[in-house]
Parts: sequence; C-alpha cells; structure tokens
Amino acid sequence: MIKYKFREQTLCLLPEKAIFWKEKRLLIIADLHLGKAGHFRKSGIPVSDLIHSMDILVLDKLINTHNPLEVIFLGDLFHSDHNQGWEVFKRWLRSRPELPFKLILGNHDVLASTDYKIGNLECLMSLDLPPFNFTHIPEECSLYNMAGHIHPAIKLRGKARQNLRVPCFYFGAEGGILPAFGKFTGTARINIAEGDDVFVIAEKEVIKIA
Repeated sequence: MIKYKFREQTLCLLPEKAIFWKEKRLLIIADLHLGKAGHFRKSGIPVSDLIHSMDILVLDKLINTHNPLEVIFLGDLFHSDHNQGWEVFKRWLRSRPELPFKLILGNHDVLASTDYKIGNLECLMSLDLPPFNFTHIPEECSLYNMAGHIHPAIKLRGKARQNLRVPCFYFGAEGGILPAFGKFTGTARINIAEGDDVFVIAEKEVIKIA
C-alpha cells in the first residue's frame, strides 16, 4: 500500500487495485465485471464462476480490513445480461446490510432497473465529493475527476527482456483513472505525460514509477 497525498487528501492505493480514501473512509473500486464468465459460457467458451467468487472474497477482506463507511463502485459492476453471477453478488450484498454501496453506472451496467433495487445499493450517474468528482468514463469537470472504464496499464521491461503489461493507478493533470478490480478483465496501455503520477501494481505491491 502507498499513501498518496493528493489535493490535501490521503488516498491509500491498495495492491488489490482499490483506493481507500482515508479522510472520508470510503473504499473506491472500478470495473469488477462480475458475471463476465457466465457471458462467455453463453458464447460457448468455458470459464468458471470461481474467478468472480475470488473477486468478491477480496472485496470482503478489504471491507473487513479498512472498515469503510461506504463503498463506491465506479461502474461496470456487472458485465452484461442477468445471470447467476448477479444473484450470488446480491446475496453477498444483503449479507452486509449495515454498509451502504453506491454504483456509478457504467456502459456495461445494463441490467433491468428492478435488478438494482437492493436496500443498501444506490445507483447514480456521477457523484461529487469535493475535491473529487466520480464517474465511470473519464469526464471534464470543475472538480478533479476520478474514473474507471479504461483499465489502465503500462508496459515494463522484465529482467529477461520480456515486455510486461501491468495495471496501474494513473493521476494526470485533469483526472485520475483506477485499475480494473476484476481479475477477468483486460488492460489498455496509457500514455504518460510529464507531471503525471503513475503507480503500478506488481507482485502484490504498489510502486510509484512516474
């Protein structure tokens, strides 16, 4: 974990690819893409739901460790159409009735509105918590925008001269991008400009490289 002092706030960048905002006691997560395994199976590609169970287990441990007042999902909580993966997640959500969750709706959050009607889950298009504005897709805003969607990564060169693409936290002049929390997600290489702060997640560590 790295404690990143930014805009007079303390953002704890976690190797599990989440942020704990210390002053507000908020756990912030982007792009779980739960149910993606079931979506692939519908297309005839055998993928086990176990990978999503592992994501929920990691999320559960983060909540137990950091004891947040609230959890914010920056979109793409669920990958596609309704399947058994959503029912599993709903049961888990209801097992924590004392904890409020906010979902900033993403482009993959296309379930029927009735599916999101869970007592401790609130759905929004964006959320302002100064000095930050939270969305799924990066947007221009008077506040500093924090988003997901991109699944940011950078390319590193390994000891054996192999190229490795590793997920990262990115903080640019106008906005920040969180890595995808879900294990069953891809990455997209981002360009880094002078003055950007970039933290990679490698071997369960968070390392500042720019």
